Amino acid sequence: MNQPFIHAKDLCFSYVEDDGRRVPVLDHVSIDIRKGEYVAILGHNGSGKSTLAKLFNLILEHDSGELVVAGKDLMSEDLTEDDLYALRREVGMVFQNPDNQLVATIVEEDVAFGPENLGVPPKEIRERVDRALSTVGMTEYARHEPHRLSGGQKQRVAIAGILAMKPSCIILDESTAMLDPHGRREVIDTFERLNREEGMTVITITHYMNEAARADRVIVLDDGRVLMDGTPVEVFGEPERLLAAGLDVPQCTALIHALRKEGIAVKGDPVTTEECADIISKLLEEKGHGNRHA
Repeated sequence: MNQPFIHAKDLCFSYVEDDGRRVPVLDHVSIDIRKGEYVAILGHNGSGKSTLAKLFNLILEHDSGELVVAGKDLMSEDLTEDDLYALRREVGMVFQNPDNQLVATIVEEDVAFGPENLGVPPKEIRERVDRALSTVGMTEYARHEPHRLSGGQKQRVAIAGILAMKPSCIILDESTAMLDPHGRREVIDTFERLNREEGMTVITITHYMNEAARADRVIVLDDGRVLMDGTPVEVFGEPERLLAAGLDVPQCTALIHALRKEGIAVKGDPVTTEECADIISKLLEEKGHGNRHA
């Protein structure tokens, strides 16, 4: 079996308060993420999901446990500064507010910023910038000023800036939280395409259940521990556990469960709007046939 791209076992992390007191955030978290996987991480505020992402991205350093990223053991004494530098290029991170990641006055210059700092030759930078902007559908805005773009467009430029550094994995930390529905759709379409067509490992941290339902796998954190880990159907099929953890379920899942409570025999376990619409359409069709034969 291939080694996972990210391997975490009994991972622990605590923040240190000004008075020296340690505040536990992650408590023996064990997760394996395979290369090319599309994973959604859910959890209420303070559950530890953003901290976990920063450990994966090497922004933070864990207290104890095992953490292996791209085959490198982060607790190994043989790990060099060059190794850490290379690993940070492997895992790119897009944050909630795109304005915090935009550093230049022209879109293409902003996308070029990362590769330039990596010492990439100018000709290759040009190729990377063009490809990254094309991938996120922002080629026509290459010479625009970032601050004049919409929220969704800014976030796509931020993603392009990460892509230009050629990471193996991209982490989106609440990257759609500040966007309107149209901007959110733009960003979701972009990282889903990166996963499906480019084979990029995508880890999205979100409060939006409908977004999480589109992933291959859903991990739920609750007070620093893994509460649930499975397919969207498996996880959202237990709404009571999610509600107890301070979370919601996708609207379509809630609808199907409500129908079943009313005694309506609904077949299937939809987790996306499209799946739900298809199942209800078939149910209405069957009811219609039944009434005509009555």
